[in-house]
Amino acid sequence: MPTSAPPKNRFERRRAETRHALVRAARQILAETGDTSASIQAIAERADVGFGSFYNHFESKTELFDTAVTDALEEFGQLIDERVGGIDDPAELVAAGFRFTARMADSHPELTRILRDRGLAYIHSDRGLAPRALRDLEIGIASGRFDCANATTALSAVGGTLMSLVALRLARPELDGDEAASDLAEMVLRMLGVPADDAREITRRPLPDLD
Repeated sequence: MPTSAPPKNRFERRRAETRHALVRAARQILAETGDTSASIQAIAERADVGFGSFYNHFESKTELFDTAVTDALEEFGQLIDERVGGIDDPAELVAAGFRFTARMADSHPELTRILRDRGLAYIHSDRGLAPRALRDLEIGIASGRFDCANATTALSAVGGTLMSLVALRLARPELDGDEAASDLAEMVLRMLGVPADDAREITRRPLPDLD
């Protein structure tokens, strides 16, 4: 999960551990069933914390599950950032994001299922994948790499296509995920105004392994 500053004392550490356990339990439920109707008692038992501890951290299950989704999407975004840190070209960043996302269906299935089931509602969130994609689109537009006027509108198109890729990878695991991701990334780059030959070459460049 995303990291933050370590707690300063034993009480804060225990409090942080309890919160982490509750969020972890909620993430597991979202990935396994997508069902948010689980009782607070069931969530607390899965987290191995006392029932009364829940309300020390969250006002409602809705708040907990929202936190669990944003936590998962932020972790997803951090993992992608780690792999694309040396890439400067906005077009290659978009393509690499698609291709790594497809690979994460195998390497990080929990995160991928949460992205599939909940990601669309967070496509314009200020955490997770959305702000990173928006940043890359804005840079691409400002530099002339992308031929579109509005980064937010472009994000809707790019994000919707990414959600479709995730759904495809999970529904059809027998398909070649790398090929599907490259094909869709090529279509997206062409939609953003990248020349066809350039888009195809960018989306077929070698990628490092995703551990």
